[in-house]
Amino acid sequence: MSIILENLSYVYMKGTPFEKKALDNINMEIRDGEFLGIIGHTGSGKSTLVQHLNGILKPTFGKVYLDGEDITSKNARELRNKVGIVFQYPEHQLFEETVFKDIAFGLVKRGYKEDEIESRAKNSVKAVGLSDEILSKSPFELSGGEKRRVAIAGVLVLEPKILVLDEPTAGLDPKGRDDIYELISDFHNNFNVTIILVSHSMEDIAKIVKRVIVMNRGTIEMEGTLGEVFKQSERLEEIGLSVPQITYLMKKLKNYIPGINENIFTVAQAKDEIMKYIHL
Repeated sequence: MSIILENLSYVYMKGTPFEKKALDNINMEIRDGEFLGIIGHTGSGKSTLVQHLNGILKPTFGKVYLDGEDITSKNARELRNKVGIVFQYPEHQLFEETVFKDIAFGLVKRGYKEDEIESRAKNSVKAVGLSDEILSKSPFELSGGEKRRVAIAGVLVLEPKILVLDEPTAGLDPKGRDDIYELISDFHNNFNVTIILVSHSMEDIAKIVKRVIVMNRGTIEMEGTLGEVFKQSERLEEIGLSVPQITYLMKKLKNYIPGINENIFTVAQAKDEIMKYIHL
């Protein structure tokens, strides 16, 4: 399931003294089964952009097409339901007395039968690495990481074809972040769901995405593979971003080891590259 954005612009509070253009003539394509990263500093427009992907926001100008159909048309409601969005701090949206009721909420509203709701709820908690025993617990008794997983399960239970995650590891400790990213990667690999990961962290983006879009002042500043984007380190710094810290280290090492590959973006990659030059 692909998404095409055509001349997309969005203006907050249009026609008022507080009018602000958040997106300015965005043209892009998100391909079926892709793992895409969207990065940018605070206020760059990345969160506004992804809220157009399932019709939460409607374009001020331009179009959003999902599998060739205008997502804002009256006939596109079921199509919009194929795009699931996990917002920042999704656990703040938990409200039911049990995990089961929270996860099942969307299915109940859509009129699913009890046996299918139960089956889907069990499958969704399994997909996020939790036991179905957790379904009977109160979501407010869970750890921060468990709450985050339950909130994600509440989106996965609707079986989206496209999953958007807006800063999904915000506020988690390093292990919690690694666990969530491992979960996202496994989900993408096992179900071939299109994943769109929004973040301001280059280190996090470098770990798992295949293609990157960089937002700046409501426009697409650059896009391409990790290598194509991260080699433009000077421009990234000019717009308030940077390449991963390990990349800076590898560039410095190149002064001492000329043959070393400086286009390294993760610690794991750096370890493998450095080991080539260590003689034990």
